[in-house]
Amino acid sequence: MYDIIIVGAGPAGLTAALYARRANKTVLVIEKSTFGGQVTFSPKIENYPGFISMSGNEFADILVEQVINQGAEIEMEKVVSVEDNGQTKTIVTDSGKYEAKAVIIANGVKHRQIGLENENSLTGNGISYCAVCDGAFFKGKDVAVVGGGNSALQEAILLSDLCTGVYIIQNLDYLTGEEKLIEKINGLNNVKVITGTVVEKLYGSDELTGIGLKREKDGSLSDLDVSGLFIAIGLVPDNDAFSQVAGLNDYGYFDSGEDCRTKTPGIFTAGDCRQKKTRQITTAVSDGAVAALAACEYIDNM
Repeated sequence: MYDIIIVGAGPAGLTAALYARRANKTVLVIEKSTFGGQVTFSPKIENYPGFISMSGNEFADILVEQVINQGAEIEMEKVVSVEDNGQTKTIVTDSGKYEAKAVIIANGVKHRQIGLENENSLTGNGISYCAVCDGAFFKGKDVAVVGGGNSALQEAILLSDLCTGVYIIQNLDYLTGEEKLIEKINGLNNVKVITGTVVEKLYGSDELTGIGLKREKDGSLSDLDVSGLFIAIGLVPDNDAFSQVAGLNDYGYFDSGEDCRTKTPGIFTAGDCRQKKTRQITTAVSDGAVAALAACEYIDNM
């Protein structure tokens, strides 16, 4: 029996663990894939207070070490459901069950897919969602990046140092990232921006060999020979497994507010998985602190 079990080891979940341990609560953090969450995919962070510049992996490593040093336990398992038993909660994973007095769901979000045929089968075989993770596999080759926001532009900048050519495919007629990043992109000779265009086809059976493009304005088609396709078109929630204990809004995000409380006493949410206007590392960390303190108060008043 733990005081608090936290689902997810991103900035929100790890901050919650830190605050809960500082309040002398027993804590278990359960993570299904990557300690640090989506932040580990970011090649450079320059907007986190107190740090001029760092990579997402550096930030995650520091936070994980800090939480472990505080005495929190961490397990690598996938949580499939959370059951409300009144004063206790059962967390069901793909490996077993755990009990806790309170639960904080901080499971983050997942990458949005294009939705094309054989996209899943080509993921890991030419299609990637992380230039930091997979960029080196395409050194000296041509690649494309789908998206026009900050994440896509950061991916393209990183890939420009490794690849012969980088194509940015944006469905809008303009890039939506920060002006500083756009200026950087415009100064790179091996990066070409293709706007008003979508990826319509994926070529290749075992490995990606190219992509089919469609101009939004006139419907004209063209092909692009690339060895890699990096998809950076946003993130979507993955909260269905918890909908019985934590209500969802129309977009699939937890409908908990700034107090991070759900419809079920003793169950809280934190980070990008809940409804909010701004999703940044700083707001995730803030949620983690709020949710942990609320969970501690709940336990103390049981």
